[in-house]
Amino acid sequence: MYKFLRNLLFLFPPEWVHYFSMNCLRVVCRVGFIKKIISASFRPKKDLECYACQLTFSNPVGLGAGFDKNGKYLRELDCLGFGFVEIGTVTPLPQAGNDKPRLFRLPEDKALINRMGFNNDGVESIAARLKKWKESCESGSGSQEKKKSRLIIGGNIGKNKITSNEEAWKDYALCFKTLHPYVDYFVVNVSSPNTPGLRELQEKESLRKILMHLQMINNGKAFAKPVLLKIAPDLTQEQLDDVIDLALEIKLDGLVATNTTLDRTGLTTAAARLATIGPGGLSGLPLKHKSTEIVKYICDKTNGQVAVIASGGIFTAADAKEKSDAGATLVQVWTGFIYEGPGIVKRICKSL
Repeated sequence: MYKFLRNLLFLFPPEWVHYFSMNCLRVVCRVGFIKKIISASFRPKKDLECYACQLTFSNPVGLGAGFDKNGKYLRELDCLGFGFVEIGTVTPLPQAGNDKPRLFRLPEDKALINRMGFNNDGVESIAARLKKWKESCESGSGSQEKKKSRLIIGGNIGKNKITSNEEAWKDYALCFKTLHPYVDYFVVNVSSPNTPGLRELQEKESLRKILMHLQMINNGKAFAKPVLLKIAPDLTQEQLDDVIDLALEIKLDGLVATNTTLDRTGLTTAAARLATIGPGGLSGLPLKHKSTEIVKYICDKTNGQVAVIASGGIFTAADAKEKSDAGATLVQVWTGFIYEGPGIVKRICKSL
């Protein structure tokens, strides 16, 4: 059924389809009995509760950042069975992102290329939305299903495009402080290829400045939140070792491995098509093995002291198990969700 629907949706521009599909789902989930049917159809039946980063997840399959940038679809994604959803990337000021078109499908490779550019509503607006969600869940207003939601919310934070790298730590600190009451964990994003100069912040001393400041703020809170770092798959061996050493040194809660790649090696998509698309981060199946190698390297080198959320090329239960066998505690889907459809969480969980 979804394959037919996907073929139909793939006739239209990807970004338009994304919002059209999610807004349609939001409309139907407002009807109580339809919402129950959707939840019954897509939520995993198997008990896969797991513990990571001082948090208890109903299952280990999450949705990566960039899908629900503004925290608008939490109820709907909860219905589809996700154990956790990472919102963002969130920046202090609202920003429109890069010029459209900026999201492209590569069906032959089961991949996407994006150069979105951290388009989001800004931290104040997103925090207000998350506050409303949290209050509704805690008070029990609305449906019983919402009250009983065990969905873990991650906050992926970044800097505005206009902010210099020297001042970037201030953007991360502002987002951290504003979202702190409303998210369960944080992911520091310095690895997107779509904000000029951002990946330079992956250098050890730049990272140290950002992360140490966040840890200081975190330690001053009544309840500290887990802090993770999202890394690129294009790091050199030396850069990856520096990240791991820093994570151990400052007792970072975890790493998300990995973000999208700039590498186009081995793609089936015609070179002319890739040239027409232009720059951007590649995600999906071509990233699977590289992501797994990095996950395994991190887990081996840290001897499991740093939790790893694996992201990159996860479409099936076998893909998720590959990441788990490499040492990952949790997995995130994104491109796989687009290609495999709303049943992806249930299918993966059923075979784990």
